Amino acid sequence: MNRFPAWKYALIGVTIAAALLFTLPNFFGEAPAVQVSSNKATVKVDAALLGRLEQVLKARQIATTGVLLDLHGLRIRVADSDTQLKAKDLIEKTLNPDPQNPEYVVALNLLSSSPAWLTAVHALPMYLGLDLRGGVHFLLQVDMQAALVKRLESFAGDLRTGLREKNIRHAGIAREGQTLRLRFRDAKTRDEANSAIGQLIPVLTLAKREDGQDFMIVATLKPEALKNEQDLAVKQNIVTLHRRVNQLGVAEPVIQQQGIDRIVVQLPGVQDPAKAKDILGRTATLEVRLVDGEAMRSGSSFNVDVFPERKRDGSVSAVPVKKQILVTGDQFIGASATFDNDQRPAVSVELNETAGRVMRQATRENLKHLMAIILIEKGKGEAISVATIQGEFGSRFQITGSFTPTETNDLSLLIRAGSLAAPMEIIEERTVGPSLGKENIEKGFNATKWGFVAIVVFMSAYYTLFGVFSSIALGVNLLFLVALLSLLQATLTLPGIAAIALTLGMAIDANVLINERIREEIRGGQSPQAAIAAGYERAWGTILDSNVTTLIAGLSLLIFGSGPVRGFAVVHCLGILTSIFSSVVVSRAIVNLTYGHRRKIAHLAIGDTGWK
Repeated sequence: MNRFPAWKYALIGVTIAAALLFTLPNFFGEAPAVQVSSNKATVKVDAALLGRLEQVLKARQIATTGVLLDLHGLRIRVADSDTQLKAKDLIEKTLNPDPQNPEYVVALNLLSSSPAWLTAVHALPMYLGLDLRGGVHFLLQVDMQAALVKRLESFAGDLRTGLREKNIRHAGIAREGQTLRLRFRDAKTRDEANSAIGQLIPVLTLAKREDGQDFMIVATLKPEALKNEQDLAVKQNIVTLHRRVNQLGVAEPVIQQQGIDRIVVQLPGVQDPAKAKDILGRTATLEVRLVDGEAMRSGSSFNVDVFPERKRDGSVSAVPVKKQILVTGDQFIGASATFDNDQRPAVSVELNETAGRVMRQATRENLKHLMAIILIEKGKGEAISVATIQGEFGSRFQITGSFTPTETNDLSLLIRAGSLAAPMEIIEERTVGPSLGKENIEKGFNATKWGFVAIVVFMSAYYTLFGVFSSIALGVNLLFLVALLSLLQATLTLPGIAAIALTLGMAIDANVLINERIREEIRGGQSPQAAIAAGYERAWGTILDSNVTTLIAGLSLLIFGSGPVRGFAVVHCLGILTSIFSSVVVSRAIVNLTYGHRRKIAHLAIGDTGWK
């Protein structure tokens, strides 16, 4: 009646052992580290760079306690903060001899101190939020006016191309504020243009006007299109910020919209706000231009723009390009790594319709000439691809060159990343130091610890031995919850710690229901074995109902909440699931091990019913 088969005990044991394994990394804390990542798309962080830095650090007798090379870059772990600062300064001077044109981002960071064997089995510590780990908080204001101006300028270019293709002559297209003004010589041409513009760009509202001898069309964005452009600007900036934050190696950044035109950025663990601001404020875009062959042959730089091109062997050559920009980064729709007909690595790209028409005309007129893709960051450009135009192409084409498969993947990611849709300004900045985060962790840990001790004392005093069983199950529940947070790599914040404390109080309710039900069965004349079985079985329905209703409330907070509310809801919902298992299955396994093998039981140690 009160015995589990051996496989059930084994399953519970394995589950507890696995939970202990995934909980362990959280006890080792974090060590100071130096983060190195690329500041330019053409600069790589690889094993060769790691070897170079190890030699430099060893020469200056700066000891390291571990290194990690991954997709985020290179992280070098050291013993203490003083060594961290020394290593950062040395690495900065070694990698960036020209501070005005840094090729690498060197920043202070924190790295888990857990042993390598735990990391090898993917047992990782849970992420800690800004209030626990320390870090930086930014509130950025998106310049919506600049976003609309940029969009209207793009529409102006589209209209010039579209009207030219339809042989509709105009006397000028200019932007004034948030309107586009198109001038025509006669009313008939204006009417033809009005019809064509409605088909080309349907999101514009058109109004006919006269200005002296000129016939005009004044175009403005429709209200729904205006709102859509604002939403897209914020969303594109958020996507771009995510890609930039990856360079800082932040495990769980918070980047989300606040209000209509603001973005909140929280970077837990980042100790260098200046570097974070530098990364977030980067402006990068792509340009496609034709190479000036005559200037390249003569070495002249007259009436051309000259950009460096980094070769695979590390050398740098100058590439003179014409001033006319054929395509810009925001006109790229997609990009993916592929192979050309000769099975050489290449990048397949797709342009929007307007850029496709421009590219088709340019390639038709410049066969066998060189075309360059220029990456511009912080006002400085670099040629990342220079290739010969082999044939006419439009919206879809391939970029070929001396690429490796890894380089084509990087280039396709860069093209897809694009640039910021609108400028942003940091209007609020806060830094939470590691010491304050450590204090918050200690306070949260103490609150949970003393709450747990109080529950154990009360349950042991009120339900005696069954209270001890309930307390053990509660401890297993806490173990399961921490292990699950670590396994899912969830972010723990101060509200999350509050949710853990609340979970402990709610989880013990199930055992109170079970113990009281067993008491009632004993008072009703049931034998101890029958009382145990009936107590667990008849309390199960009530336990399930109460947890399901609480879970519904938690899911509502998770779905509709944000920020601290969402952090609380995640831990709360996971705690409900673990408490059901621990309070019913684990506690009954302990009771069965204690009483299940006995044929006759004279009494149960379950509180004020006494020994019967």
